[in-house]
Amino acid sequence: MKLKSVTESFARVIQGLTAGHLTDRVVQRSKRMILDTLGVGFLGTGTEVFHKASEYSKIYSSNISSTVWGQPAFSIPPTYAAFVNGVAIHSMDFDDTWHPATHPSGAVLPVLTALSEALPPSPKLSGLDLLLAFNVGIEVQGRLLDFSKEASDIPKRFHPPSVVGTLGSAAAASKILGLSMTECQEALAIAVSHAGAPMANAATQTKPLHMANAARHGIEAAFLAMLGLQGNKQVLDMQTGFGAFYANYSPKVLPNLDSYPWLLDQQDVAFKSFPSHLATHWVADAAASVRRHLVTDRAVLPSDRIERIVLRIPDVQYVNRPFPDSEHEARHSFQYVACAMLLDGSITVPSFHRCQIHRPQVRELLCKVELEHPHDNLPNFNTLYCEISVTLKDGATFTERCDTFYGHWRKPLSQKDLQAKFRANATRALSCDTVERLIETVDNLEDLEDCSVLTTLLKGPSPSEMASQSIKHLTLS
Repeated sequence: MKLKSVTESFARVIQGLTAGHLTDRVVQRSKRMILDTLGVGFLGTGTEVFHKASEYSKIYSSNISSTVWGQPAFSIPPTYAAFVNGVAIHSMDFDDTWHPATHPSGAVLPVLTALSEALPPSPKLSGLDLLLAFNVGIEVQGRLLDFSKEASDIPKRFHPPSVVGTLGSAAAASKILGLSMTECQEALAIAVSHAGAPMANAATQTKPLHMANAARHGIEAAFLAMLGLQGNKQVLDMQTGFGAFYANYSPKVLPNLDSYPWLLDQQDVAFKSFPSHLATHWVADAAASVRRHLVTDRAVLPSDRIERIVLRIPDVQYVNRPFPDSEHEARHSFQYVACAMLLDGSITVPSFHRCQIHRPQVRELLCKVELEHPHDNLPNFNTLYCEISVTLKDGATFTERCDTFYGHWRKPLSQKDLQAKFRANATRALSCDTVERLIETVDNLEDLEDCSVLTTLLKGPSPSEMASQSIKHLTLS
């Protein structure tokens, strides 16, 4: 079939890809992404921004409801379940990152878990169905990012999940709802008019809403397309369509469905070891290497020994925060992450608590940090590096460099460490038994006959089950 437009080729891919197109590598990588996203989502249910979004969403109700992860007594309409779960996922900036730059999973997975509960019980939605729709949503994001050189760099104007994530969400929703090719085109057109959020809100409580709105608006776009709402069927072809978001926009018709080449097959994602902007992970790695010259084991480094700290990093303005005041600013601060690692020897979830950020030793050390931006250190997650030089009061200087941190796609987390991260995050909201069952379920997702098994686990144990679990642990102790 001869295609008339780029937008039509996207609709054909969304509608036409089947489980038979999935490769073993794509299945394995996407299962890792799903597990990690669920874990950071469960962790995010304890954040202030999650509770604010939850309270807001309680004003909506319908006769169809979906689960908010880890909240067995809290069900809301699927669009708002996707919204609240999207907030949880990105509330700590702990979710996966892809290249070109975006957080791919957080806009898609909440859509699929919400819709899988809202769909009629027959026919059953299988784990393979979910994996296919998930990968369609990821693929659409990657293809759109490939149409612009600007998209390859760390963003300056728009937050990518709010742009490509919205269309990925719409694509995943369209796939799982079984939309026709024409309806898929309409859903993409509607989603483009929902897309976009400025980088000015990075490092604030509003940034997680970018992910949440991408998830919610994607579902809404698919629902509206099903009802016959029409948009511009050339929206992805036009500079005044999706091209409005990226400079040098040069769209191309997608490959034929025969032996379809998935982008996830070619480009893996990065998984974070601590909840902070991805660029700070190079800083943490280099700072940890310098620290080994200064102290042994986990001893606290006296801040008064240090005269000067120089960070040689890319010029990324929204991660240049010399004196962060909040947890969100600290997660977007090259300076804070360097100082916290030098002082403490590790970066963890509590590292971003207000009491840690405002420690006198941290504030003293922050005053000694200087930034340099070497001309060869470009703001690109595939090529950037961090070099750190620490000069002591006695004149000695120690310099270390990180080109690839552990967790980057070039040095991926082992399955053991990815599961350890999931356990650490998910046990804050779930029982240990539920956590282990979730790991097993996701690990065998392609063999799951009914996704209700997964969504039941996502609700978490009821209060009575939690009480029973606590009593059991006390008895064993």
